[in-house]
Amino acid sequence: MQNIRMDILGLSTSPSSGGAYALILSEMEGNRRLPIIIGTFEAQAIALELESIKPPRPMTHDLLKNMVLSFNSNVEQVIINDLNEGTFFAQIHCSRDSESFELDARPSDAIALAIRFGAPIFVNSTVLDEAGIETEETLEKTESKVKGDEGKKEMSKLEALEKELKTAVETENYEKAAKLRDQIQKMKG
Repeated sequence: MQNIRMDILGLSTSPSSGGAYALILSEMEGNRRLPIIIGTFEAQAIALELESIKPPRPMTHDLLKNMVLSFNSNVEQVIINDLNEGTFFAQIHCSRDSESFELDARPSDAIALAIRFGAPIFVNSTVLDEAGIETEETLEKTESKVKGDEGKKEMSKLEALEKELKTAVETENYEKAAKLRDQIQKMKG
């Protein structure tokens, strides 16, 4: 079984799941995305760290990071390793001195810790094959490369940024929205 490196694409509200959020992971060297429904508190913990916002008191995942560090340990990587009846499972791979160990965790908690440690996020290929979604925008980019149509390729990038901007505004991530707006204006002008 192969593990595939993922990046956090963003968070969005998920109306179908009673106010929960969808954490969207994107394949770093591919065209699939993996949406994972997570709770409000976990979404907030991930968003705050992604935006480098430090609350006045440590939140739960900050406390966990401090505890891991106090034991001279480190989070090396996170792997979303299973999907069973619609529920994702993850492992946090840690190290201490020359020793390695794994801890079972919810993907949202594992990812919240991974970003605090700068650790890579992986998804097992079987899980990604089962629950991953191939995106249209990536298909358009692939088509434009095949056709050699540079104008269409540039438009796909612009469209992707505009979609990302819409998501940032919907999730009230205004700092990211402002950066994306400036990037879009630069491309248009």
